[in-house]
Amino acid sequence: MDLHAGYPYSLVKYGLPFNYPRLDHDVKTDVLIAGGGISGALAAYYLTAAGIPAIVADSRTIGLGSTCASTSLIQYEIDVSLSRLTNRIGEKNAVAAYRLCYEAIGVLEKICKKIGAPFFDRRDSLFLASYKKDQEWIRKEYALRKLLGFDVSYWDDAMVKDKMGFDAPGAIYSRMAAQTDTYMLTHLLHQYNIKKGVEVYDRTTVADISHQRNGVIVHTQEGHRIKAKYLIMATGYEASQYIREPLLKLRSTYATASESLQMDGCCWHNNCLIWETKDPYLYMRPTKDNRILVGGRDEYYYNPSRRDKLISKKGKMLQEDFNKKFPHIRFISEFQWTGTFISTDDGLPLIGNYPAMPRTYFALGFGGNGITFAQIAAEIITAIILGKKNAVPQMFAFGRG
Repeated sequence: MDLHAGYPYSLVKYGLPFNYPRLDHDVKTDVLIAGGGISGALAAYYLTAAGIPAIVADSRTIGLGSTCASTSLIQYEIDVSLSRLTNRIGEKNAVAAYRLCYEAIGVLEKICKKIGAPFFDRRDSLFLASYKKDQEWIRKEYALRKLLGFDVSYWDDAMVKDKMGFDAPGAIYSRMAAQTDTYMLTHLLHQYNIKKGVEVYDRTTVADISHQRNGVIVHTQEGHRIKAKYLIMATGYEASQYIREPLLKLRSTYATASESLQMDGCCWHNNCLIWETKDPYLYMRPTKDNRILVGGRDEYYYNPSRRDKLISKKGKMLQEDFNKKFPHIRFISEFQWTGTFISTDDGLPLIGNYPAMPRTYFALGFGGNGITFAQIAAEIITAIILGKKNAVPQMFAFGRG
């Protein structure tokens, strides 16, 4: 699947920082991780820390799937709000999902420090009511989060105007969020893992998977075999080809990055992450080099050609969206791109065993929480392989109600 098009900012800025070999021989390992993006890199990190030998194989050059198109916001909020998720799956499961994402931000920060990755910045986050009709929902959402101990404040319309300079009926201000560079973080995770003994191969396509009683045998397109006790599918949005049920929906999102701004202290209150209640929601953040990254304007995915034709139009619309909020900031778009992602009805990931594929575990984080879900999945699947029972929370499992 063609997962992105245009000029993703991180890919343009960093190019190909490291080279990885193509697999050209048969290999054997405990765990094969199919997919070398952020999910695969984190899975390898956790397995290595647990002393479990692993190999990573990606069909593309490392990072050139959806990873390089990521806009790299790290938030604990799931695409489905806590109050609405509570109505769908019950308060216990909804709160557990939100807490895991909340805790994942701190865990990711520790991982970045351990591997020496400078691509992690703590940020606050502002969740805006897009319309007046959303005001009551925002208040309810704030009250629930506050009751459960999340570090949040409610901003009424006057406070939004005072702090941000634009109009909105209300907002939730959260002090737990972050931003990263998903593309470079993925590479630095791989470099750290390689030093710990992980083998990482790119341009190595899985052609066939044979499930055995005691393991799996993967045949590559070039005729080589990878024999493993377990297989982790971390192929992101391409994993839909292995799932028979209609659990997933493909969407295309669009993003634009501005020229670097000549502003001291760019750009608004605490340079917080901004996103909205409307669907599809608009989101924006400043980068470390004083650019503004704006994303949203999603469309349902039909084919790459139709998606790609909209890049220029969507880029202009996103620039206009930004200008409505910050007319005093001179936004000149320099890079525009699109990426395809998958969403689930409940906004939650799919983690763990898929019954049709024995000794195979999926690490599939979707929507706006791909990075935190990737960390959660890596920890859970490592626990499963270590023999921990009931490691997968029911709300993340295949076949959940």
